[in-house]
Amino acid sequence: MFREGFRENHEALELDDCLKLHHFFSFKVTSTFNHSTYILATMEVTNKYIVIKAQIDGKPQENDFEVKTQPFSLSVKPGSNDIIIKNLYVSIDPYQINRMKTVSSSQKASEFAVGISPGEAIDAYGVGRVVASDNPKFEKDDYVVGLISWGEYSISQGFILNKLDPMGFPLTYHVGLLGLSGLTAYSGLFEICKPKKGEKVFVSAASGSVGNLVGQYAKLFGCYVVGCAGSPNKVKLLKEKLGFDEVFNYKEESDLNSTLQRYFPDGIDIYFDNVGGEMLEAAVSNMNSHGRVALCGIISEYTNVIKRATPDLLNVIYKRITIQGFLAGDYLHLFPEFVTTTVDHLQTGKIHVLEDVSVGLESIPSAFVGLFRGDNVGKKIVQVSED
Repeated sequence: MFREGFRENHEALELDDCLKLHHFFSFKVTSTFNHSTYILATMEVTNKYIVIKAQIDGKPQENDFEVKTQPFSLSVKPGSNDIIIKNLYVSIDPYQINRMKTVSSSQKASEFAVGISPGEAIDAYGVGRVVASDNPKFEKDDYVVGLISWGEYSISQGFILNKLDPMGFPLTYHVGLLGLSGLTAYSGLFEICKPKKGEKVFVSAASGSVGNLVGQYAKLFGCYVVGCAGSPNKVKLLKEKLGFDEVFNYKEESDLNSTLQRYFPDGIDIYFDNVGGEMLEAAVSNMNSHGRVALCGIISEYTNVIKRATPDLLNVIYKRITIQGFLAGDYLHLFPEFVTTTVDHLQTGKIHVLEDVSVGLESIPSAFVGLFRGDNVGKKIVQVSED
């Protein structure tokens, strides 16, 4: 049902772009091809792809990953419904670490966040080009967006995959801003937080792929926006280029509760959380009555089994604060509205795109590990191949 609904929504759009899940999509896309299943006189290449060597239960390191190779046919078997995709750009997202763990509650909470086993291809959101197709919905040289893999080539049968009309924008925009990161920011702010003009909004990890967009959407809507980031350069970027009202470097603050009191003397109406931990605790302590908290990510807790947010629940009760987790896949019905609004902002120069693009399949491990050091500015993407 979910897959059929996804296809119906996106075919109606003709943008064929969507889905994330900040913690959501994890259908198995075959990145490797079992050549022993049938033998055909076809063109064959060597496909390189990234795997984990073993489960990762702490902070990821580059040596937790390796590049594997396997013969890969560029032809499709008649009747297979297969689509062969040359991967062009892939998304690098911190939620993937939860799939790489030995155990994570997220793996059982949704069939779309299942664990990744050592040695197997890692599926991820991205953009590619069709090399060959036995699927009537896709033709050779079509651009596609959706679930592909951290590899040079992928095989799909069309699940969580759609044709892409770039609309004159760079392909990378459809991995981030016009893809799942953008939908996450838009739906989290407008559906979960339901802002009113003039309200005071706090965004953590504000220079990240989602946070920077939340701040920009909120400013355009007429809110007062404060963000936090982890370096002076990021602080400057958010204020001077993206138009945040205030930004602070959380690494320079010893008491986050006092810091938020300073930036929000009249309290916080909306907190968009990408961090969890002490930041969530401090934000809840400074919320106004009937405040809203959108739990998008908790990156500070992903690799630390000890660090867990413990917000003051008396505040939550007596201030009637709403705290809600969400997945972008819950809000696919907003996709037409999201795209229309965001494209309009792009064309009028009201929204800025922050992208951090690395080149080469082999750069995926360092790009992924860098997320947990705060290396990225904006959406982290790896260009796997040239178009």
